[in-house]
Amino acid sequence: MPGSELRQTPIVLAIRSATPSIVNIRGEKTVAETTQYGDSDPARRVNGMGTGVVIDPRGYIVTNHHVVKGVRQILVTSVDGQEYIATLTAHDPVTDLAIIKISPRTPLPVITLGSSADLMLGETVIAVGNAYGYENTVTQGIISQLHRAVQVSDAQFYEDLIQTDASINPGNSGGPLLNIDGEMIGLNVAVRAGAQGIGFAIPIDKVLRVVSNLVAEQAGCRQRFGIVLEEGPNPKGDGLTVKSVDTGSLAKEAGLEPGDCIVRINDDRLHNPLDFHRMLLGRSGGEALQMVVERDGKPVELKLAVSAGASETMEESSEDWSNLAWEVLGVELEPVPRDVFRRKYRTRYRGGLTVQRVRPGSPAAEQGILAGDILVGMHIWETITMKNVAYIMSRPDFDQFTPVKFYILRDNDVLYGHLPVSMKPTQQL
Repeated sequence: MPGSELRQTPIVLAIRSATPSIVNIRGEKTVAETTQYGDSDPARRVNGMGTGVVIDPRGYIVTNHHVVKGVRQILVTSVDGQEYIATLTAHDPVTDLAIIKISPRTPLPVITLGSSADLMLGETVIAVGNAYGYENTVTQGIISQLHRAVQVSDAQFYEDLIQTDASINPGNSGGPLLNIDGEMIGLNVAVRAGAQGIGFAIPIDKVLRVVSNLVAEQAGCRQRFGIVLEEGPNPKGDGLTVKSVDTGSLAKEAGLEPGDCIVRINDDRLHNPLDFHRMLLGRSGGEALQMVVERDGKPVELKLAVSAGASETMEESSEDWSNLAWEVLGVELEPVPRDVFRRKYRTRYRGGLTVQRVRPGSPAAEQGILAGDILVGMHIWETITMKNVAYIMSRPDFDQFTPVKFYILRDNDVLYGHLPVSMKPTQQL
């Protein structure tokens, strides 16, 4: 029986609400440590642990990339004790976020998402996670500061973190940071070695942006529906506001217009872009999604087609995209063979593109990019092949990224900067 009403404090209610959506993650991985002389010790197997949060009832879970990186078999345990084998479906090493998938027997409860746009210093927060292997450990604290930058290791740098004095221990990574209403406002990520009362979390708004894009890729959204949604919460309530619609796109054919507010797809109401993109998961080509939008205060019913494959934009040849990279960014790029990349570079990145030459006066030249640098990331995506560059530059919201953050390898050091670019060419070939 529950305790008395006096004992059922807001913290108790918040934990009770969120816990069913939190899972424990464990697995075995092989690691090699570097000695003080720069040599690598023989690889050894270690048991990893972490936490995850359910974002879709079909078994999609968000966690930290470092929790599942290199894990031979990802094992997930739900709050009711059910165990599953998970697969890694999408990840972004730059932001240290990943999505894993399990196949639950029944729909899973989904975490309630809050916003990190209105966080207050001193407000109560709650961290839940698999601390030191003790599942569903709950700790309480306050928000100590916002917008913290943390260098965890030579290979991992975090920006714009929430700082809290709630205890965040090994195993908490990937778990939620909750507000007093039981809403997830951050993803626990880092602990300063030797520090007391200092923990960090990625703000939920950033998590949503990255995860939404990862889900969009997993769902096959590269076909470019041709729709750009307003970022952040809708000031009028639920629903997603359409910022722009590309001419000739699937969204245009469906009848969507800028200013429309998409409130429902099929039977599901939309609260954020992640809701929109995950509606496309598991959809086969040729399907039509039933949409309800609000236009001038009135409901309008539309049908949005699901493309069977990539868009015409993505069908352009690698040469076309190489030319555009030269024209817009000012760099000539060449993929680094995977085996060469792994042998030459000690980094968390999976691959990259060699900068063959840089056009004088271009955005790349102004940012100090040099021939021989390895482009490993742009914005929140890796750049392993020209297809990755094509995906980034073909997005209808590409111009909104400017200045585009880029990541390069130079002598095994990761450097970054910002390219003030636009899809409006700076020079004609």
